[in-house]
Amino acid sequence: MHVEEIVVVVVALVSMCFTVCYIAKLWFNRSIRKASGHPPLVSDERLARIEQAVDTMALEVERISEGQRYLTKVLASRPADAVSLPASVGTPSRSS
Repeated sequence: MHVEEIVVVVVALVSMCFTVCYIAKLWFNRSIRKASGHPPLVSDERLARIEQAVDTMALEVERISEGQRYLTKVLASRPADAVSLPASVGTPSRSS
């Protein structure tokens, strides 16, 4: 075997070992949690509150976007003369 092949095999074995250990740890923690009778991570009560909060945020975002659409419509319907600034505003005065 060449050195490169040995390095590839060692890296593969080490990464596989870490993966198997990580999966075993997750499985062990899950079985311990089930055996101890802990409640699930997200209860029905908490899930209902999260759903209500998401619905409220969706309504507020819709209100904001409706206001933005209205403002865009109003600004687009204005004549071009009303939008431009007077000439005296943009030029500096020369009173010396």
